[in-house]
Amino acid sequence: MATEIKTIGVLTSGGDAPGMNAAIRAVVRTAIMRGYSVKGIRHGYNGLLTGDIIDMNLRSVSEIIHRGGIILYTARCLEFKTLEGQQRAAQACRDNGIDALVVIGGDGSFRGCKDMAAQGIPCVGLPGTIDNDIACSDYTIGYDTAMNTAVEMIDKLRDTTQSHDRCSVVEVMGRNAGYIALNTGIAVGALVTLIPEVPYDLERDVIAKMKATQKTGKQHFIIIIAEGVGHAQDLANEIQSRTGIDSRATVLGHVQRGGSPTLRDRVTASRMGYHAVELLRKGIYNRVVATKAESIVDYDISVALSMYKTIDTTLLDIGSTISI
Repeated sequence: MATEIKTIGVLTSGGDAPGMNAAIRAVVRTAIMRGYSVKGIRHGYNGLLTGDIIDMNLRSVSEIIHRGGIILYTARCLEFKTLEGQQRAAQACRDNGIDALVVIGGDGSFRGCKDMAAQGIPCVGLPGTIDNDIACSDYTIGYDTAMNTAVEMIDKLRDTTQSHDRCSVVEVMGRNAGYIALNTGIAVGALVTLIPEVPYDLERDVIAKMKATQKTGKQHFIIIIAEGVGHAQDLANEIQSRTGIDSRATVLGHVQRGGSPTLRDRVTASRMGYHAVELLRKGIYNRVVATKAESIVDYDISVALSMYKTIDTTLLDIGSTISI
């Protein structure tokens, strides 16, 4: 027999991503229009353990669809990784009348969903991470905004790089996934893009390309490196040592997590939030919402966590072919 749901809790966990507010807004407004009460859990799973829980209504999510950051905040919670912590979190849901959870975050957040489901709390997960590294989903909330932010910053950096005939080594986010670096590299016309998925040889893949490009008359260079590959400053030092070209490192860092979300992130997040509530309304629990070929789909949490995602490394050839 399906659990009767009267109140839905919504929380965000893990790293923040532009568009998470749009997802929260969609969950709250869809749930209320479907006759549910909604509670917001602040600071992620930690908020369940500390009782940081608020009632939400239509006005709670007014004027947030365009805002970056997360109105419910986020935090790590080591205690929640323990069985005792999970049992406490589930009891907190019951004590606060929360019958089901919508969790917005990444793989770690979805493992938390699975743990809560094991404790009898129905859950639905929404993929929110700028890295686009959720295996079951073609696209994750925040990815488009992060890439656009990176492109905007690198376009500005190019002006001074060209003025001084320098090499700019730009480090973008992506500890284990090169999606941001790969597409940003194409978009800014980078000479070289280095991603965690593809090993590289400094002399062959960087230095030789710079020297060949110099022969065509170009004297300034943009190199993109994902943070999972190494440090931009170390690479810049090596390039300058081997070529004599003035090389500067720029780490874009957490600026990629901020800013007003793009249209794509606002719309995708809204569609996902709506879908999550509709799943709960139909009695379909313990799922992860995802995109597949522009459609909104969903998978069992265990299945979603077991999936593997590959990156299209042929895009590296596109970048190296059109960059000179």
